[in-house]
Amino acid sequence: MCFRMEESEATVQEQRAPIKIMIAVSKSTLKGYPHPSISSSQAFDWTLQKLIPHSCREDYQLLLLHIQVPDEDGLDDMDSIYATANDFKDMKQKEKIRGLHLLKEFVNKCNLAQVPCKCWIKEGAVKEEICKEVKRVHPDLLVVGSRGLSSIQRMFIGTVSEHCVKHVDIPVLVIKRRPEDAPDDPSDD
Repeated sequence: MCFRMEESEATVQEQRAPIKIMIAVSKSTLKGYPHPSISSSQAFDWTLQKLIPHSCREDYQLLLLHIQVPDEDGLDDMDSIYATANDFKDMKQKEKIRGLHLLKEFVNKCNLAQVPCKCWIKEGAVKEEICKEVKRVHPDLLVVGSRGLSSIQRMFIGTVSEHCVKHVDIPVLVIKRRPEDAPDDPSDD
C-alpha cells in the first residue's frame, strides 16, 4: 500500500532511495536465447503483479541480473582445431548480444509497466555471481525462480535458490513455477 503525503513531506519522499528488487533472470534451456526461462518469467511477472503497487511504481527499481555460464572449451559451434583467437573473441561478443536480447524483453515489460529498472550481464558460476552482485549492489530483496527439482536432482545439481538463501544477507523470495507450466523434466526450463 502506498500513501500520498502532504507537499512538504513529498520533498523528503523524493530524496528517499527507491526500493531495489534484484531479479536473477536466465535463458530457456529448451528454446535458448532470447527466450527467458519459465522460472525467470514467472518470478518477474509475480514481482510486478504482487510486490509493486500500481499507484507508486516510481518508488521501486528492478535490478535485472543475467549470468552467462561460459562454455567449458568455448567452442559450441566449431571444431577446436580450426579456432583462432578472433573466433573466441567473436563468440564472446555474440553471447553478450544474445544476453542483451534476453534482457531487452524484461526491460520492455518494465517500460510498459512504468517501473524503473537497470540490467546487466555477468559471466561465471550462477550461484556465486548472484551472491557477489547482491554484495556489490545492495538490493533490498532478491527474487529468484525455482525449477522444482526433485530431491535427487537437488542433491547432485544443487539449486541456485537454496544457495542464495544460505549465502546472501538480504531477504530472498523464491517463486515456484506453476505446475501446469513445468516441462516433463524440471531441469528443462
